[in-house]
Amino acid sequence: MNKNEIFEILNANPAFHLATVEGNKPHVRGLLLYKADENGIIFHTGKMKDLHKQLTENPHVEMCFNNGNFGNLIQIRVNGTVELTEDLELKKEIVQKREFLKPWVDQMGYEFLAVYRMKKGVAMVWTMTTNFAPKEFIEL
Repeated sequence: MNKNEIFEILNANPAFHLATVEGNKPHVRGLLLYKADENGIIFHTGKMKDLHKQLTENPHVEMCFNNGNFGNLIQIRVNGTVELTEDLELKKEIVQKREFLKPWVDQMGYEFLAVYRMKKGVAMVWTMTTNFAPKEFIEL
């Protein structure tokens, strides 16, 4: 699988799990991908959330996506470092496409929105048929 095929699966299946570490304790939560392409993997949270604090202290994460087809499951894990972006135009684009964020922006402005981007992730694809095969890593 190449990186464009990976981006296609990620964008088609935007619900994913993100693993972080805080105080030597792992934390995993479900999130919603904004988009994945040559410019990186982008997601968001609120600056008031524990997730934002964890990413500020330790930006090394792993994301886990799957294609949702449990009869022919494809799981994609992406490891890397995320960075906070304060790109106002990107924040406006996200809020325009995610109606549920508009009341928060109306109340608190765009400052509350923490947008993260992973630029150079390394992906590993897993399927039942490749379960025991040597791992292959794909740079994104």
